[in-house]
Amino acid sequence: MTGTRVLLDRLSPYRSRRVVVEYDSRTTAAYLLDPRGEVRVPVWLANHELAPDGPEPEEAAAGRAPLMPAAHTKHPHGRSPLDADRLRVVWFEEGDGVALLDDDGLLAIIPGWAEADRGLPGYARDAIGRSPYAWALDDVAAQLWPRVVHAEAYWAWREAPNAWRSVQRTVFGHLGRTVGPPGHYWDVSDGHDPLIRVSERPPTADRPYTVLSTVGMSGQRMPTLDRYMADTSAYARVELALATTTPAHLAARMFRWLGTFPWRAVTWFGPGHSVKWLPTTEDAAVRGDHAAVLLVADPGPLVGPGDPPPPDTSGLSFHGDPVNWLWVVPITRPEHLFAKEHDATTLIAKLAAEGRSWILR
Repeated sequence: MTGTRVLLDRLSPYRSRRVVVEYDSRTTAAYLLDPRGEVRVPVWLANHELAPDGPEPEEAAAGRAPLMPAAHTKHPHGRSPLDADRLRVVWFEEGDGVALLDDDGLLAIIPGWAEADRGLPGYARDAIGRSPYAWALDDVAAQLWPRVVHAEAYWAWREAPNAWRSVQRTVFGHLGRTVGPPGHYWDVSDGHDPLIRVSERPPTADRPYTVLSTVGMSGQRMPTLDRYMADTSAYARVELALATTTPAHLAARMFRWLGTFPWRAVTWFGPGHSVKWLPTTEDAAVRGDHAAVLLVADPGPLVGPGDPPPPDTSGLSFHGDPVNWLWVVPITRPEHLFAKEHDATTLIAKLAAEGRSWILR
C-alpha cells in the first residue's frame, strides 16, 4: 500500500510463518502470514492520530489497517510512532506463535490459537478490552510471559554448538536400548530447521523386519496443540517409526516429507491421525497404491500370528515432555476415507479383521 512503511519483517525458523509490522502514519499493525503470503492474523498495535468513536469497517474492507476505537485504546489521542530499531521478535518453540517486544517489554503476542476468521486476534499492549482488531495484552501477560521466556531460552539453546547433537545422542541411545543396533543414517531435513534424521535398525534374530525411526522430531514441540487442549505436554513431542521388509534406503524417503510435516504445515501428529501422502516422485516405489499414512501408537492389533511384538519405545522424555513414537502404517485412499468417516480405532479393527499387517512389505 502506498505510504506504508515496513518496520519489521521476520520469517519463522521453520519457514511456515512470517510476521510483518507496518506503519502508515495513521496506525501501526502486525500481520502473521502463511507461506503463500496470505494474512492469517492481523493485530492492531497503535493509533497515531485521534481515535474514532467506533469501528472503521470500511478501512478494513479496503485493505487498510483501521484506527482502534477510543474505548479500546490506552492512547485515544494517538501516540508517537514505534521505533523500528527497537523492535524484536521471539518465535514460540512450536513456530506457530510470535511475540513482539521493544525497550518497554512485550508489545504484542500472536499466539498459535489466534485466527482472524474465528474472531480471535492477537494481543496488544495498547489495547483495552476486546475488539475485532486486538485484545488487551494486560489480561493475559502473566499467563503468556512464561511462554515468551521459555521460547527465548529455547532458541538460545538451539544456537549452542552442541544442541542438535544432544538431541541426536538422546534419541539414538534410546533406540539402541529399545530397538537394536543401528545401520544406515540419513538426513531428511535439507539442512534447516527442524533438523530431522532417519536411523535404520536392521533385522535381528528375533525381528525379521527393519525399523526406520526419525531422530530429531522430538527436539521441538509440535504446533497448534494448544488450540485443542490445556495441557499439551503429553502430546507435544513425537518421533515416527516404520517397520518394513522393503529396501531401507527406499522406505526412508517417505520421511523427507513426513518428518518435517508438522512444522511445514503447522499442525500436529497424534495417535490415530491420518495424513494424506504428498505427491513426490522420490518415494513412488514405496508409495505404490497407498494414498495416506495412519499413525498408530500401538500397532499390536495388526501384528500377525507368529510375529514378534512391536518394540517398546516408551520411556524417553525431552525437556520435561514424554516422547511418543507413532508407527507409520500406509493405507489406501478408500481406507483413508473410511478413517475420516469413522475413526482410527474402527479402521484398525477393520484392517485387523482383513489380516492386514502393520509391516510395510
